[in-house]
Amino acid sequence: MFQLLDRARKFLLEKMGNIIKKPEAKVVDVNIKDLSRDGATYIAKVSVSNPYIIPIPIGEISYTLKSADRVVASGKMEDPGSLPGNEKTVLEVPVKVAHSILVSLVKDIGADWDIDYQLDLGLTVDLPLFGDIAIPISWEGEIKLPSLSSIF
Repeated sequence: MFQLLDRARKFLLEKMGNIIKKPEAKVVDVNIKDLSRDGATYIAKVSVSNPYIIPIPIGEISYTLKSADRVVASGKMEDPGSLPGNEKTVLEVPVKVAHSILVSLVKDIGADWDIDYQLDLGLTVDLPLFGDIAIPISWEGEIKLPSLSSIF
């Protein structure tokens, strides 16, 4: 019986997938939040719009930060809450990078005094009747490092 219901749900998802509205998400900003002995914490601000009148629970947010064709950091943010109905919400996703990784990027930093990066996020929401839907988000940017003259 369960298999029949699961097949029916998959069939409905396949046929209705292009018709139903899905939440939309995009990265609006990435900034450094904290520097400590362990590393640096960056905050990725993600704007998510919920087209439904009911709140939608967020299952998880996964992230992968790449620089110089290497994975610098990856992880998950479990149970970040829910999206209020018919609203845009800005979520803050913390991305922690160890100092040892930052030191290995010196080659990229030395060229133009910034760190070029790519941030890939996966936002998983739980839509009623349809189940978990993954929303992929990608963002490329550069983090400018302060010069000695700007510090002093």
